[in-house]
Amino acid sequence: MKFISVVGARPNFMKVAPLHRAFAGMDDIRHMIVHTGQHYDQNMSKVFFDDLELPKPDVYLGVGSGSHAEQTAKVMVEFEKVLRNEKPDLVIVVGDVNSTVACSLTASKLLIPVAHVEAGLRSFDRTMPEEINRIVTDVLSDYLFVTEESGVVNLKHEGISDDKVFLVGDVMIDSLMMYREKAKRSAMSDQLSAISGQRIEPQGYTLVTLHRPSNVDEKENLETILRIFQGSEKHGPIVFPIHPRTRKRIEEFGLSSQFAQVRGLVLTDPLGYLDFLNLMMDARIILTDSGGIQEETTFLNVPCVTLRENTERPVTLEVGTNVLTGLDTDKIVSLVADCYAGKWKKSMMPRLWDGKAAERIANILYGAMRLKTTSVH
Repeated sequence: MKFISVVGARPNFMKVAPLHRAFAGMDDIRHMIVHTGQHYDQNMSKVFFDDLELPKPDVYLGVGSGSHAEQTAKVMVEFEKVLRNEKPDLVIVVGDVNSTVACSLTASKLLIPVAHVEAGLRSFDRTMPEEINRIVTDVLSDYLFVTEESGVVNLKHEGISDDKVFLVGDVMIDSLMMYREKAKRSAMSDQLSAISGQRIEPQGYTLVTLHRPSNVDEKENLETILRIFQGSEKHGPIVFPIHPRTRKRIEEFGLSSQFAQVRGLVLTDPLGYLDFLNLMMDARIILTDSGGIQEETTFLNVPCVTLRENTERPVTLEVGTNVLTGLDTDKIVSLVADCYAGKWKKSMMPRLWDGKAAERIANILYGAMRLKTTSVH
């Protein structure tokens, strides 16, 4: 049996890596990886593949950047050629990027079964392109693998048949558990200390990731983020691996000198998986607008403030370490102060976040596809 997994952007690599390992233990499955090149920073892609011990992709489509429509269309055109050539038994898509919806749509039109890993997550905010990608992919999928209970409820409300839906846990957590010990050996904090002249010590710094257009594409919102940094710098260094898009916007809006004046701010280029995981594990608190980081901080029991009005991962709010604030400066600065004073809510581990999600997915797909191919022949 031939399965194709699609990766398009960096978060996808962390989700496909444990699946690839799980399929490697199954003799009669050939697992191929197709990299669409949606995230077109080749250097960063290579770092993630190396960190996660993934083989070189079997196919690299190299679609690059463009509008949502251009990128989706390019992926569909190129991926269709791969499907016609390889004739896989199954296509596996992960997450919610443009490659996810493009490849699920292409496979569906060719009557190839689709499995969606991380199905059912909903922010209920259709201004987010990821929300559209999630909804469309789930409608098209034959196997829907869900990370948390809310996903099961959402899919039921949307009329998805129960026999397609499987609560399996979170493959992101599989990767984190697999590489946590390796990440501890990263010397990232020492390197940042040497570069910045500030001591980046465990539990002594705030870690920041921001990349969503709603936060970084408007000058007013970047000025708000600047005030948040100014209000939080007294507690310790603020480590900010800066997305190229965010850096570009800061320069465009003429805010570079103001950010440079924030005494504790340590800007660095985007980091590989292991280096960033190292910084996450040792951070006192994390400010983010990322989806995956909300899950990882909950598992690591690291306080997390999400600078968004909504989240598709409510379990991180209900039982995890996550707090949702939007861009409320006073609230965020107050939460940072509370955290450094040792005050944060108690958290629990969500159900099935045990490092075995990929194993469950592989076993379900192996059984289902064996049954299907046997009945066909």
